[in-house]
Amino acid sequence: MSGKVYLVGAGPGDPDLLTLKAARLLRSADAVLHDELVSDEILRLVPKTAQLHNVGKRCGNKKVQQQEIHLLMVALADAGLQVVRLKGGDPMIFGRAGEEVEALRRSRIAFEIVPGITAALGAASSAQIPLTHRNTAHAVVFLAGHSATDDDPTHWQALVNLGASIVVYMPGPKYSGIARKLSSAGLSLATPCAIISRATTADERVYRTHLADLGSVPHLPAPTLLVVGEVLRHAPQPAESQELGSWISSLTAGPPPGQHLEV
Repeated sequence: MSGKVYLVGAGPGDPDLLTLKAARLLRSADAVLHDELVSDEILRLVPKTAQLHNVGKRCGNKKVQQQEIHLLMVALADAGLQVVRLKGGDPMIFGRAGEEVEALRRSRIAFEIVPGITAALGAASSAQIPLTHRNTAHAVVFLAGHSATDDDPTHWQALVNLGASIVVYMPGPKYSGIARKLSSAGLSLATPCAIISRATTADERVYRTHLADLGSVPHLPAPTLLVVGEVLRHAPQPAESQELGSWISSLTAGPPPGQHLEV
């Protein structure tokens, strides 16, 4: 008898942000295939009798190729197991769920998609950033910091003309390229930006700057999200300038749990 695969969103990091259905499926799973950034707190929900497979890809390092993930899901379901494919955020947003669904359909494996809070919404809520505002931005765009090919498919001019809030997933450690493309497309150098590191966890950090200085942002621990847009002017304002020195020092010492670091 064939089993079933559940493509489940783990949310942005805080285990309390799991959906009830996601938590229930994790507690009853026979096998879990999880991404690199799924927290230990969430994985503790998995029964000790279940198979646990780390199939994550982080910072370009691939422990398991995508095709191997497809084969493993199919094999486990064919063995009659209830399989949870656990992905950070929402599985349908930059989670390669489309490729995995196609593989399951080809193999005639039953599957179900269980949505989660995507990283952009979780990070923006935790940092108190309204991604839309009726006086500032009537749209929000989710953008991948890298693509499957070396070519950049983004129409930067159209993006700037839209006047939307921009959230860049997986922006990488260097922001100068993104800043250059946005400014070349006409976005004002005074546009506020925020980098959110490890959103919704005790290690969350928020660094605020402007497009003109985006290229000189210090390295923050992954996962990170970049938010660009005038909506940031409706968020909590940056700390006073005299606090900058203590903020920079805290990058090595580490902040108290849950502290938002802003400049």
